[in-house]
Amino acid sequence: MNDDDVREAIQRHWAASDANDFDTEHRIYRDDAVLDYPQSGERIRGRASIQASREAQPNLKRFAVRRLSGSGDLWISELILTYDGQPNYVVSIMEFENGEVVRETQYFGEPFEPGPSRAIWVETRPSQQDPSAPV
Repeated sequence: MNDDDVREAIQRHWAASDANDFDTEHRIYRDDAVLDYPQSGERIRGRASIQASREAQPNLKRFAVRRLSGSGDLWISELILTYDGQPNYVVSIMEFENGEVVRETQYFGEPFEPGPSRAIWVETRPSQQDPSAPV
Protein backbone atom coordinates (compact mmCIF):
# COMPACT_ATOMS: atom_id res chain seq x y z
CA MET A 1 0.00 0.00 0.00
CA ASN A 2 1.18 3.51 -0.71
CA ASP A 3 0.65 6.45 1.64
CA ASP A 4 -2.56 7.55 -0.11
CA ASP A 5 -4.03 4.06 0.34
CA VAL A 6 -3.10 3.99 4.03
CA ARG A 7 -4.52 7.48 4.57
CA GLU A 8 -7.81 6.39 2.95
CA ALA A 9 -7.91 3.23 5.08
CA ILE A 10 -7.42 5.29 8.25
CA GLN A 11 -10.10 7.77 7.19
CA ARG A 12 -12.52 4.86 6.58
CA HIS A 13 -11.58 3.47 9.99
CA TRP A 14 -12.43 6.72 11.83
CA ALA A 15 -15.61 7.28 9.80
CA ALA A 16 -16.73 3.74 10.69
CA SER A 17 -15.78 4.37 14.33
CA ASP A 18 -17.97 7.48 14.34
CA ALA A 19 -20.86 5.51 12.78
CA ASN A 20 -20.48 2.55 15.20
CA ASP A 21 -19.87 0.30 12.18
CA PHE A 22 -17.68 -2.13 14.13
CA ASP A 23 -16.98 -4.55 11.29
CA THR A 24 -15.66 -1.83 8.96
CA GLU A 25 -13.86 -0.10 11.84
CA HIS A 26 -11.79 -3.19 12.61
CA ARG A 27 -10.87 -4.31 9.08
CA ILE A 28 -7.76 -2.15 9.37
CA TYR A 29 -6.24 -4.40 12.07
CA ARG A 30 -4.18 -7.51 11.50
CA ASP A 31 -5.57 -10.59 13.29
CA ASP A 32 -2.80 -10.42 15.91
CA ALA A 33 -2.81 -6.63 16.37
CA VAL A 34 -2.10 -5.13 19.80
CA LEU A 35 -3.89 -2.09 21.25
CA ASP A 36 -2.32 -0.23 24.19
CA TYR A 37 -3.90 2.35 26.49
CA PRO A 38 -0.83 3.54 28.49
CA GLN A 39 -2.81 5.74 30.88
CA SER A 40 -4.91 2.84 32.16
CA GLY A 41 -2.24 0.16 31.69
CA GLU A 42 -4.50 -1.90 29.43
CA ARG A 43 -3.29 -4.01 26.51
CA ILE A 44 -5.73 -5.82 24.24
CA ARG A 45 -4.41 -8.52 21.92
CA GLY A 46 -6.05 -9.56 18.68
CA ARG A 47 -8.49 -7.89 16.28
CA ALA A 48 -11.45 -9.91 17.61
CA SER A 49 -10.74 -8.85 21.21
CA ILE A 50 -10.19 -5.21 20.21
CA GLN A 51 -13.52 -5.19 18.40
CA ALA A 52 -15.37 -6.97 21.23
CA SER A 53 -14.00 -4.50 23.79
CA ARG A 54 -15.26 -1.57 21.73
CA GLU A 55 -18.64 -3.14 21.09
CA ALA A 56 -19.04 -3.57 24.88
CA GLN A 57 -18.36 0.16 25.51
CA PRO A 58 -21.72 1.50 26.78
CA ASN A 59 -21.18 5.23 26.14
CA LEU A 60 -22.55 7.11 23.17
CA LYS A 61 -19.41 8.13 21.30
CA ARG A 62 -18.51 10.35 18.36
CA PHE A 63 -15.18 10.78 16.60
CA ALA A 64 -13.93 13.93 14.85
CA VAL A 65 -10.53 13.77 13.17
CA ARG A 66 -8.56 16.98 13.71
CA ARG A 67 -5.40 15.91 11.90
CA LEU A 68 -3.98 12.83 10.25
CA SER A 69 -0.29 12.65 9.47
CA GLY A 70 2.28 10.02 8.72
CA SER A 71 3.96 8.00 6.04
CA GLY A 72 5.11 4.47 5.49
CA ASP A 73 4.40 2.31 8.50
CA LEU A 74 3.79 5.04 11.12
CA TRP A 75 0.65 7.20 11.26
CA ILE A 76 -0.70 9.63 13.86
CA SER A 77 -4.35 10.65 14.23
CA GLU A 78 -5.39 13.56 16.43
CA LEU A 79 -9.04 13.21 17.40
CA ILE A 80 -11.77 14.60 19.50
CA LEU A 81 -13.58 11.62 20.96
CA THR A 82 -16.83 12.65 22.59
CA TYR A 83 -18.27 10.24 25.17
CA ASP A 84 -21.85 11.06 26.16
CA GLY A 85 -21.34 14.68 25.08
CA GLN A 86 -18.00 15.16 26.90
CA PRO A 87 -14.97 15.78 24.65
CA ASN A 88 -11.68 13.99 25.12
CA TYR A 89 -8.60 14.77 23.08
CA VAL A 90 -6.98 11.63 21.70
CA VAL A 91 -3.75 10.83 19.91
CA SER A 92 -3.71 7.48 18.15
CA ILE A 93 -0.40 6.10 16.95
CA MET A 94 -0.82 3.31 14.40
CA GLU A 95 2.01 1.10 13.26
CA PHE A 96 1.44 -0.77 10.00
CA GLU A 97 2.89 -3.85 8.34
CA ASN A 98 1.75 -4.82 4.86
CA GLY A 99 -1.17 -2.37 4.97
CA GLU A 100 -2.61 -3.51 8.31
CA VAL A 101 -2.33 -2.10 11.83
CA VAL A 102 -0.12 -4.33 13.97
CA ARG A 103 0.04 -1.99 16.96
CA GLU A 104 -2.00 1.00 18.06
CA THR A 105 -1.36 3.16 21.10
CA GLN A 106 -3.97 5.68 22.21
CA TYR A 107 -3.38 8.58 24.61
CA PHE A 108 -6.33 10.49 26.11
CA GLY A 109 -6.52 13.99 27.54
CA GLU A 110 -9.44 15.88 28.98
CA PRO A 111 -9.96 19.54 28.08
CA PHE A 112 -8.82 22.13 30.62
CA GLU A 113 -9.11 25.88 31.10
CA PRO A 114 -6.31 28.05 29.69
CA GLY A 115 -3.71 29.14 32.20
CA PRO A 116 -3.91 32.84 33.08
CA SER A 117 -0.11 33.18 32.99
CA ARG A 118 -0.17 32.55 29.21
CA ALA A 119 -3.22 34.69 28.38
CA ILE A 120 -1.39 37.45 26.53
CA TRP A 121 0.12 34.95 24.05
CA VAL A 122 -2.87 32.68 23.52
CA GLU A 123 -5.48 32.55 20.78
CA THR A 124 -8.59 30.57 21.67
CA ARG A 125 -9.23 28.24 18.77
CA PRO A 126 -12.84 27.55 17.74
CA SER A 127 -12.31 23.80 18.18
CA GLN A 128 -11.51 24.37 21.85
CA GLN A 129 -14.90 26.01 22.37
CA ASP A 130 -16.85 23.63 20.12
CA PRO A 131 -15.37 20.12 19.72
CA SER A 132 -17.37 19.57 16.53
CA ALA A 133 -16.01 22.71 14.82
CA PRO A 134 -13.43 22.15 12.07
CA VAL A 135 -9.88 23.21 12.81
